[in-house]
Amino acid sequence: MAKKQTQASKASVQTTELNRMPVPGADDTEFSAEEAAQAFQGNKGKSRRQ
Repeated sequence: MAKKQTQASKASVQTTELNRMPVPGADDTEFSAEEAAQAFQGNKGKSRRQ
């Protein structure tokens, strides 16, 4: 009888999306005060209700 392989190979583990190293800045959700000010200045008239 042939044995069934129950463990994942090294190659399959390394190519799994969840096991990859994070890319620096890819999930960066922080922004500077300057970026916030620019966003608010550009949207001043759009948020006012009449």
